[in-house]
Amino acid sequence: MTPSAPVRSLVLWFPDWPVTAIAREAGSAQDEAGMRHPIAVVERNLVVACSASARAEGVRRGQRRRDAQARCPGLTVVAADAARDQRAFAPVVALIEERAPGVQLVRPGLCALRARGPARYYGGETEAARMLLAALRDQGLEGVRAGIADGPFTAEQAARAGTRAHEPVFVVPAGGAAGFLAPLSVAVLDAAVGGPAGGTPGTQGAADLVGLLARLGVQTLGGFAEMPPDRVRERFGERGVRLHALAAGQDSRPVEPRTPPPELQREVAFEPPLEIADQVAFAMRVTADDFVAGLGAVDLVCTELRVELVGDRGERSERVWLHPGSFDAPAIVDRVRWQLAEDVGTGDAGGPGDSARGGLRSGVALVRISPEAVDAASHHAPALFGGGPEQRVHHALSRVQAMLGHRGVLTPAIGGGRWLAERQVLVPWGDKDARDRRPGVRATDGAGGLAAQRARPWPGSLPDPLPTTVFADPVPVDVRALGGELVDVDERGTVSAVPAFLIESGRRRAIEAWAGPWPVVERGWDAVRARRAHRFQVVDADGGAWLLVCDGDAWTAEATYD
Repeated sequence: MTPSAPVRSLVLWFPDWPVTAIAREAGSAQDEAGMRHPIAVVERNLVVACSASARAEGVRRGQRRRDAQARCPGLTVVAADAARDQRAFAPVVALIEERAPGVQLVRPGLCALRARGPARYYGGETEAARMLLAALRDQGLEGVRAGIADGPFTAEQAARAGTRAHEPVFVVPAGGAAGFLAPLSVAVLDAAVGGPAGGTPGTQGAADLVGLLARLGVQTLGGFAEMPPDRVRERFGERGVRLHALAAGQDSRPVEPRTPPPELQREVAFEPPLEIADQVAFAMRVTADDFVAGLGAVDLVCTELRVELVGDRGERSERVWLHPGSFDAPAIVDRVRWQLAEDVGTGDAGGPGDSARGGLRSGVALVRISPEAVDAASHHAPALFGGGPEQRVHHALSRVQAMLGHRGVLTPAIGGGRWLAERQVLVPWGDKDARDRRPGVRATDGAGGLAAQRARPWPGSLPDPLPTTVFADPVPVDVRALGGELVDVDERGTVSAVPAFLIESGRRRAIEAWAGPWPVVERGWDAVRARRAHRFQVVDADGGAWLLVCDGDAWTAEATYD
């Protein structure tokens, strides 16, 4: 079957998009957050993107993290976050679609579209590309490169070649793809199908093929294209045939335009900015109703809500809120008001003040709400005979919380830590601690990250079975030997004498059995906060079981086994 001829394609490439995504999500200008400060985005301990200032200090993609930090001591290291990159790139794709519909999202920072339509409308391929670049520059996106060629693969290489040639638009004439690709390294094939440069995951075989070509002495795409197709199929299989066609400039893949998703986020701007929280909450009612109705139109409900507040001076406050069920309009308004009160420092009767957590310090100019997680509406439909006691409890607690505030209703949860009191965490109602947070998503107070905390290794923590009664404040006790001397533990973990009796609240209890000590060592690197203590399990003559802690020459009761 003869492959179809490549279609003229226009590719827009955004160099170092993960760095740009960090800058845009932080609300700063491109030249401030992305270029002036050395930033490196790291995944699996390797640099996957870096800012121009970091590159000037010798940081490169593919470097190990410690090598990059050695070259640039002031380097800011940020963990890679695909969700953040995608979230920041979605508005950019929407902007392009307004001027040239039919955009294919290859990956965050790279998109393609058919060149014919925009070229006919704007008077040529180059003119169409320059118009798109100008529209992106108006949104603060500098340094974008456009490539036009036969097929998306060749157009992507043309866009990357434009960086080396200092040309924002690089055009490969029709029929000239093979000659343009011939001198390029075979390593670009790895990026084309999902190697380190990005793309579709799960194509490790492409990297193996590129490495094998290099060992065979085939260093360029032109050399690979000269190999007979039958021999390529025999040696490398169908994947090799596909890469061979790309190397020869015969990219028969059509541009597959995406179907634009429904616009689910909503925002409301205030002119002049509002200074009182109740004014903001009242103005959000119609927007919240519209937000819920928009989700309902596509049979969805919001289970996690992102609220972004923008101040009159450009400062931002952003937070993700959870819900035990799904958000309705009143619940959305409550979250906006709570975020103003907690993160921003806005009282019910005052304007935004200075916040210790760095929130808004001026009037609220814009509020944006967007769904962080959605679910099918059918999963949240009321039951035929009502929701039962659980639903009634939810409505009662939610109503009380709406009156008292976000932390007005707390529920117990298990956190992480070495000490039992640390593991008891009170979580605001609705902040489900059992739900693992995705990397890079900031969680609400007390909820997000509890599952991750429990999963961390805690050397010295108490294994099961755990005590049933844990004292919020450890109870002072004395443990003494038969001669009356105080029992302690030396640096080697040796008990000075056999524990004979326990004195608690003035009452003397004989010790029938004991076990320990088990050391608990914390923060050995910090002389101020370092702590070294030892745990004991003790059974008294009345059958009471105690969990005791010896910290230096002081004894306390941490819990009891009932």
